[in-house]
Amino acid sequence: MSSDFLLIDGAAGEGGGQILRSALSLSMLSGRAFRIERIRAGRERPGLLRQHLTAVQAAADLCAAEVEGAQAGSQTLAFRPGPIRAGDWHWSIGTAGSCTLVLQTVLPALWHAPAPSRVRIEGGTHNPAAPPADFLQRAWLPLLAGIGLHADLRLLRHGFYPAGGGAIEVTVTPAATLTPLRLEQRGTLRSTGAEALFAALPAGIAERELAEVARRLGWPAESLKLRGLPAERGPGNALLLTLEHEALTEVFTAYGERGVSAETVARRVSNTAARYLASRAAVGPYLADQLLLPLALAGGHFTTVEPSAHTRSNLDVIRQFLPDLCIGFDEIGPDLWRIHAAPPA
Repeated sequence: MSSDFLLIDGAAGEGGGQILRSALSLSMLSGRAFRIERIRAGRERPGLLRQHLTAVQAAADLCAAEVEGAQAGSQTLAFRPGPIRAGDWHWSIGTAGSCTLVLQTVLPALWHAPAPSRVRIEGGTHNPAAPPADFLQRAWLPLLAGIGLHADLRLLRHGFYPAGGGAIEVTVTPAATLTPLRLEQRGTLRSTGAEALFAALPAGIAERELAEVARRLGWPAESLKLRGLPAERGPGNALLLTLEHEALTEVFTAYGERGVSAETVARRVSNTAARYLASRAAVGPYLADQLLLPLALAGGHFTTVEPSAHTRSNLDVIRQFLPDLCIGFDEIGPDLWRIHAAPPA
């Protein structure tokens, strides 16, 4: 490859895999080649893991990219994209690596493909290092549909860490006209719900989680749902709290861990939900991070709590690929921030 690459520091800021995934998405959209160095250099297992390699392969498939350095453990990758292609795509991570993160890597490109596409991804659907499929279905994709970015996601099979074995299928419609995203307030709280998933584990674990949620948040019994999955999907346990507001829905998730009590799992996610409810922000910190790329595509603004290191790193990558885009954040009140994006004047 020639030397006309945008150079990305994979260890800058938060230093995680999101820097790579955002770079892949933006490279496909902008047509700019990039070279990323020091990929995940500060992590316990630095360099490219199976999940990251699957995202690279998926992006390369979509645009017939030239790629160098796509090997396990590599801390350097060069990527030169070609034109985005529609198709019927199937990728398997082979571990519990996140299906949803691979999907979020390719979706921005597929929204700009010349025809509809169908995507099937196999791997982990529920693991602690990524948004679960339920989050995409209930919180993220409905917001994007409102600005003209459409994708229909079906959860075919749950896959928990560390076994994996899950699958999602997504139908993607190319975007026509985009409407700016504007989320100042979340509006009236319409409903709340807690759902405890368990597979190949005692039901009592999930029951104790739900009881702790009810105790801490004061939610009634009718808002608590116990959901047992086939044993072959496990072992696994996830606790999802869904808060439906007038303008949007938020989903907060915690996962059962060996040596961590059910009550501790429930307390952690309940505290996260309670902090969100006590704030004036439209979206929480996790959803804020997931909205950055769509915001860059459509423009607009939303309010959130103080941007995390993850969000700040993501913004830096967007600025490098789209230098003419005015994107940033401002503090507008106590623990209240506005993230905004607009084309140059």
